[in-house]
Amino acid sequence: MKIAVLSGKGGTGKTLVAVNLAAAAKESIYIDCDVEEPNGYLFFKPRDIKSEKITIKIPIIDERLCKGCRKCVDFCKFNALAYINDKLIVFDEVCHSCGGCVLFCPEKALTEKEKIIGEVQRGVSDNVTVITGILNTGEASGIPIIKKLLSDTSAGKGLTFIDCPPGSACIVMESIKDADYCILVAEPTLFGVHNLNMVYNLVRLFDKPHGAILNKCLDGENPAEKFCIEKGIQILGKISFDNELGTLNSNALISVRENMKYRDMFSALLQTVTKEVRHETAINP
Repeated sequence: MKIAVLSGKGGTGKTLVAVNLAAAAKESIYIDCDVEEPNGYLFFKPRDIKSEKITIKIPIIDERLCKGCRKCVDFCKFNALAYINDKLIVFDEVCHSCGGCVLFCPEKALTEKEKIIGEVQRGVSDNVTVITGILNTGEASGIPIIKKLLSDTSAGKGLTFIDCPPGSACIVMESIKDADYCILVAEPTLFGVHNLNMVYNLVRLFDKPHGAILNKCLDGENPAEKFCIEKGIQILGKISFDNELGTLNSNALISVRENMKYRDMFSALLQTVTKEVRHETAINP
């Protein structure tokens, strides 16, 4: 079962939830798809790490064949090509590797070469297989890395937790595309509701079964809880505002491995989540 953990912005506790649910499981896979700024590995501190470089194809020019027709320039919607001073120029940084310019060139002046955009690291932390995507600074898109992260987990045993990037952009869509269930993590504020609404609309667009975990809860009115009730979103659990939990998290420690109180809390939450996933899988096979 693949369970994606989302939030409308950073800092809501998305990684806190994903990391501790993965650690509370008997056996699990944790995939960090926040490739622009992964931090799950800071908690798990995996050993026996194996790294694989991830590449994309970018165009290269044979100036002897180029006639300056500019068909490739007109085709590229990302402005990765320009014809300046009778010379075709490729801007690697904004190329999206679609390959269209190569296909459109009537003179066959464009071919492709491999460019490294990042890497995927695999390691182990006790009961958890940790898979981390890392995008090189300045690259246009992390989607090729996310595709690689999610392509070879079918052979894994137990639960798979996908720690998604914050927000609702293309990289989030790619992260949840094959998920069986989505957990929406939200804060109990009006701003938190705004961001919860973003990911709520996204999972509805993808027709994904989902529920919410409300983090940093205090006594009194909770706008995020009110939103969930109004929209019919099942509240899987509420995590109280807790200085001890916050301190453990700030120190990159996995709470369920440090304190039995938190192990019991996240284990109960895990049981609720897995029950929901199995229910949804049964009615929507």
